[in-house]
Amino acid sequence: MKIAINTRFLLKNKLEGFGWFTYETLRRMVAAHPDDEFIFFFDRPYDPSYVFGKNVTPIVLFPPARHPFLFVWWYEWSVARALKKYKPDVFLSTDNFCSLRTSTPTCLMLHDVGWAHPEARQTLPWLVFQYYNFFAPHFLKKAETLVAVSSFVKEDALRYYPFLNQEKIVVCHNGCRTDFRPITEGVQRAVREKYTEGCPYFVFVGAVHPRKNVHRLIEAFSLMKKRTSLPHKLVIVGRFAWQTGDVRTAFDNSDCQKDIIFTGYVADEEVPLLVGAATAVTYVSLAEGFGIPILEAMNSDVPVVTSNVTSMPEVAGNAALLVNPFSVDEMADAIEKLAKDSDLRQNLIAKGQIQREKFSWDKTASVLYEVLKTLKEKY
Repeated sequence: MKIAINTRFLLKNKLEGFGWFTYETLRRMVAAHPDDEFIFFFDRPYDPSYVFGKNVTPIVLFPPARHPFLFVWWYEWSVARALKKYKPDVFLSTDNFCSLRTSTPTCLMLHDVGWAHPEARQTLPWLVFQYYNFFAPHFLKKAETLVAVSSFVKEDALRYYPFLNQEKIVVCHNGCRTDFRPITEGVQRAVREKYTEGCPYFVFVGAVHPRKNVHRLIEAFSLMKKRTSLPHKLVIVGRFAWQTGDVRTAFDNSDCQKDIIFTGYVADEEVPLLVGAATAVTYVSLAEGFGIPILEAMNSDVPVVTSNVTSMPEVAGNAALLVNPFSVDEMADAIEKLAKDSDLRQNLIAKGQIQREKFSWDKTASVLYEVLKTLKEKY
């Protein structure tokens, strides 16, 4: 099989949700199917380590697509022209977007349909929202197969786009990197010494933007600190993306600024250590298509506080404290409980060890490959 793939999110030391999905699934597929030919479409110079085998041909297509006007150029001209030139059997697009100007059978990864939610107009940059609003329905119609990363995303797509046939949508969960695993007490102490002067801490990992709800997390942490004498700190790991004014305001209004640490983007190998040494992961997003940090925490034997909305209960099962992401009081109560109650932490860790077995990148890559094989046979 000859498979062309949109790999524009394979960015060295800048992998986030889309990028990790692309990295983890493709390196497995390439290794498992050495007789297949893979064509990777990058939108900028690529790191050679992301060419996973001799059966991979990397192609850089101009321009770098990081702006709605350039999205149109890249997908509708550069990608469409490359697909016509290289004549793959199928095209896998990994990032919610695809090309409308191609006859190549297309499989579109659907990580979420958050742009369709009413609040998206306020939380997405204006031009990005306009792009999604206009093009997304066309992408969903164009792709012969849609692969949703959770049952919630499938249901959400059917809710907002009733023209979709549910049989067109396959659910294929995310997995967790093997880097996330329990770490020894000695390593945990070293991580705490490095980042929090030896103090226990809660951690958030992810890009900081409105949907991640970091401002309410800061407010909840500040409330917890105000009403207790607990030594814990809050470590926020990730880049500032867009519309982060509420986060800065919450920090400016906090009475415990010295206990809130922004690391910015850290090296990939450092994130599992920051997670593994934490008292708990706090992931109280307003909406997620999956929520990989929940799974990363469970694989690290670290308890989780997460939101009771969208996909997060599906991923967490009974292995997390679920809270209303709009309630600062609920969040504060949850993190205080986890800070004080070691039995509760151990109970959630034990449940997480069971829940995490439902998800793996090996399963994801296998299911995705079968989807592509079926697409080729059908078209």
